[in-house]
Amino acid sequence: SPFADGVDLNCGCPQRWALAEGYGACLLNKPELIKDMARQVRNQVENPCFSVSLKIRVHSDTARTVDLCQKAAMAGVSWITVHGRTSEERHHPVHYDAIRIIKESLSIPVVANGDLKNLKDVSMVHQLTGADGVMAARGLLANPAMFAGYEETSLQCIRDWIDIALGHGTPFTCFHHHLMYMMERITSRQEKRIFNALTSTSAVLDYLRENYGI
Repeated sequence: SPFADGVDLNCGCPQRWALAEGYGACLLNKPELIKDMARQVRNQVENPCFSVSLKIRVHSDTARTVDLCQKAAMAGVSWITVHGRTSEERHHPVHYDAIRIIKESLSIPVVANGDLKNLKDVSMVHQLTGADGVMAARGLLANPAMFAGYEETSLQCIRDWIDIALGHGTPFTCFHHHLMYMMERITSRQEKRIFNALTSTSAVLDYLRENYGI
């Protein structure tokens, strides 16, 4: 706790490796365990301002999700982020109606997550759910400047990422992978094919300098 303002209990990861290990979205079927985890974390930290948040996915039976969230709130969770799909769903439509029901059942803040790709989506999701905030994942990978009001990744944003990555010695795979996401909307199919096949930091920097003046 001296080094952070809070911790988040991720009970929403649907990846197979997480489910196989008994955590992530696997915990959604164990509301009493989640309640106990939240209480244990809360009891370990004396600072009352230290946040303990929870991230979940929804059950197909919304009442089960509401019950889980209410138990977590009683255990001292500060807020809950709800991804509006079940653990089995991937690219299915987001159940914003379920998020709204969860929001209406709780007195703590609820953050909505799922298919937030631009600020118009943020406004739409707020209207549909009444959520206190939103969390974006893939939308921010594609456009880290989204919350600054940009519709697509700006060249300055790409420059900033290059400076950060090189300054911290970021491994090439991570450095390149983020750039692939960031440039997805501003490059043609042929440009993607060339850029995504680059295999070194120097090759990436040369390509960006020659084609974008970065």
